[in-house]
Amino acid sequence: MEGGIYLLLGSNLGDRLDHLKEARERLGGVVKSSHVYATAAWGNTEQPEFYNQVIEIKTDLLPGELLEKILRAEKEIGRIRAEKWGPRIIDIDILFYRDLIVKKPDLVIPHPEIQNRRFTLAPLAELTNLTHPVLRKTISQLLEECNDPLQVRRLQH
Repeated sequence: MEGGIYLLLGSNLGDRLDHLKEARERLGGVVKSSHVYATAAWGNTEQPEFYNQVIEIKTDLLPGELLEKILRAEKEIGRIRAEKWGPRIIDIDILFYRDLIVKKPDLVIPHPEIQNRRFTLAPLAELTNLTHPVLRKTISQLLEECNDPLQVRRLQH
């Protein structure tokens, strides 16, 4: 039951802070949480801004089992998968599962877009400066090199 498992929580519909809180509670095993950050939507920009937060969890679940738990939690909170990059009540992504590298059709770890998304790197950098097991760069290096033009704003909650 080690840590080193990092998840990204995101919401841009309804009571976003409440949805993030409910996700943390449903997932359980939270070791650390970053501040919440606000950013414009990525991909499909014609929608409300997102609130994002990174959490570190402890779990005995294997990566595939964790993914099943995440999908169940998203559904229970009210997520409906309608369109790619569309608005959503909750979105939970596995960023890192310790130093494992997983490449399956339904699960890729580390998350393949970490290095391209400032809204992921900024809260992640609050919790860790681990070295990305594929890119061999630290989180702070990835954040410094990130070309994502969307600014992130830390909320005071």
